[in-house]
Amino acid sequence: MSDLFPDQLPQEPRREPMREDAPLADRLRPETLAEVIGQDHLTGPEGAIGRMVAAGRLSSMILWGPPGTGKTTIARLLADSVGMRFESVSAVFSGVADLKKAFAAADKAAEAGQRTLLFVDEIHRFNRAQQDGFLPFVERGTVTLVGATTENPSFALNAALLSRAQVLILQRLDHDALGELLDRAEKLEGPLPLTAEARDALVASADGDGRFLLNQAETLYNAKIDDPLDPAALGKFLQRRVAVYDKDREGHYNLISALHKAVRGSDVQASLYYLARMLTAGEEPRFLARRLVRMAVEDIGMADPQALVQCMAAKDAYEFLGSPEGELALVQACTYLATAPKSNAVYKAQKSSFKSARETGSLMPPQNILNAPTKLMKDIGYGSGYSYDHNAEDGFSGDNYWPEEMEPQSYYEPVERGFEREVKKRLDYWDKLRRERG
Repeated sequence: MSDLFPDQLPQEPRREPMREDAPLADRLRPETLAEVIGQDHLTGPEGAIGRMVAAGRLSSMILWGPPGTGKTTIARLLADSVGMRFESVSAVFSGVADLKKAFAAADKAAEAGQRTLLFVDEIHRFNRAQQDGFLPFVERGTVTLVGATTENPSFALNAALLSRAQVLILQRLDHDALGELLDRAEKLEGPLPLTAEARDALVASADGDGRFLLNQAETLYNAKIDDPLDPAALGKFLQRRVAVYDKDREGHYNLISALHKAVRGSDVQASLYYLARMLTAGEEPRFLARRLVRMAVEDIGMADPQALVQCMAAKDAYEFLGSPEGELALVQACTYLATAPKSNAVYKAQKSSFKSARETGSLMPPQNILNAPTKLMKDIGYGSGYSYDHNAEDGFSGDNYWPEEMEPQSYYEPVERGFEREVKKRLDYWDKLRRERG
């Protein structure tokens, strides 16, 4: 029989007092959720985390976001805010033995009424079998799991774990949020040895990563620089290109807007000019790669499906080659996009289908297209009357796939340009057969 009043409860791993020589990023780590920068959509009063904390009850969750956006900090502050015991493991350094130890400690704490928040950093690095090992402890409430990942949870985590945890998306830190981080650093350490233009360039070079920004700032403080550096001197000192833009970053937003609109307008020469402007100013190439991918799916879509393939290949080529060789791949992708036929039909289809999904809620699909893996499900009609299209004439049954309470909708309307001209012929063909068999 377990002791109702155990003498030795598992203790939360001791937090060492902050050393004076601790990294700047650690010394500036927020002490409350209200101090977390750039994630108000989650930590604010109306955010998912804010509501949980106000209720005093946490659900298991996966924090998905880029590096340096506050995932680890939020996890620890969550435990503090609701009085939970905090246990942390990293999938990079921990194995099955470490997990068993953590779960055993959480079980013992639960017997004494202590709730445990188990933070798992880089949770996507655990394999599927290891991820399954979390399930019984999460289901029993032994631990509230908070996983952190930089990878898309849909691909990196198994479905069983995702069904038991809410995915919360952390945003890249924008220019204002990164600027606020530097303000805090300067309040603690004094003014950075930078001109106003160089300070903005330093913020731009961080590409949304707060920890990276603070590490760069610490490098500057440690160097004991006397005269403020301009953007060119800063780039030379850090051995990293930094963007030369206006103090208010208007130049950054103006140029990316011009690039996007030139690509959309199929002016390849202007597109290459604005891409070159940004690259030679020192813009982070990965930022431009992301924007090119967005252009491929927003402005070209199915008019030329290879546009997305080209952009993803350019991103991979840049990662493989680095600068300056890899930038040629971005130029090729930009050229492809600007010369490709244009269509925003997929973009419009996404917006209208998402709107429809939000409005209709959880309508059940028609029974004929539901799987029936059990006898009970077969008995109540799941799968009854399903027509296997490959057995039908022309490989097309013409069945109805919409919920009974919902009229069929039309979200995707291809244009008469590029490959979508062929797609439109296909849709017209299927619609003709559907009318004939209806």
